[in-house]
Amino acid sequence: MGKAVIAKAAAAVLLVWLCAEIVPAQTSIKEGYVNLPGVRIFYRDTGGNGIPVILLHPNTGSSRVWEYQIPAFTAKGYRLIMYDRRGWGRTQVDPSGPQPGTGADDLLGLLDQLKLDRVHIVSTAGGAFVGLDFALSFPQRVRSLVLANSIGAIQDQEFAVLNRRLRPPEFGAMPPEIREVGPAYRAANPEGTQRWVDLEKLSRPPGPVMAAQPTRNRITFAMLETLRVPTLLITGGADMFAPPPVLRLFAARIKGSETLIVPEAGHSTYWEQPDVFNRAVLDFIARY
Repeated sequence: MGKAVIAKAAAAVLLVWLCAEIVPAQTSIKEGYVNLPGVRIFYRDTGGNGIPVILLHPNTGSSRVWEYQIPAFTAKGYRLIMYDRRGWGRTQVDPSGPQPGTGADDLLGLLDQLKLDRVHIVSTAGGAFVGLDFALSFPQRVRSLVLANSIGAIQDQEFAVLNRRLRPPEFGAMPPEIREVGPAYRAANPEGTQRWVDLEKLSRPPGPVMAAQPTRNRITFAMLETLRVPTLLITGGADMFAPPPVLRLFAARIKGSETLIVPEAGHSTYWEQPDVFNRAVLDFIARY
């Protein structure tokens, strides 16, 4: 009888631990909309008087994906603003308005309406296209920039050739979790993988997929050399989009940039190894 009670108690503890791993505790978050030309941007804001940090989600996510970042960043006193980019999540596109606009201009409009001057930008994957373009366009509004697991919308022809070598045409037909979650994480954490899949399925509104937003700048390796914003580059050792050699191409051109390669992580380092990701980003932005 005693052993049965102990077994039930252990099972209950395990269940609580698994739930905590899948969905960490959240702080109180304000949700709202900002009206911009052709779009109502949905955003989430932890509020407070802390230095603002903008989180830019990947193309396989929305503002919902930052579950593991919210507790860590707010505990350090930062104010987090997460929003659904145009064409994602709960942001509402008005087809009668100007489309598709640029992600950098949408971000500028959001900051202006929220009366935020200079911010830290933490961006990953497709969100880093916007983060990089914004920092190149409006460097005076950026305290620091984190580009994680991204190819940065680089348009050099030789980089396009490299990308074709890395990923054959069949790559895009694979399930998103195979493309973007590393094998080590998928093997060790099926619950977390399923949570990632669930959030990915919620990331796009119903209806046709909106055309990709262009960048304000034609982003090239030469343009990276003009970036003067403090920059941290992160990627995973098992990232099939932006493997370590790609990160080094960026690091060689962004003056003074810092780098972190996370062993075994795939294209979703922020999700797969949040403790490592959060610690590195928080240490970095604290210096700026």
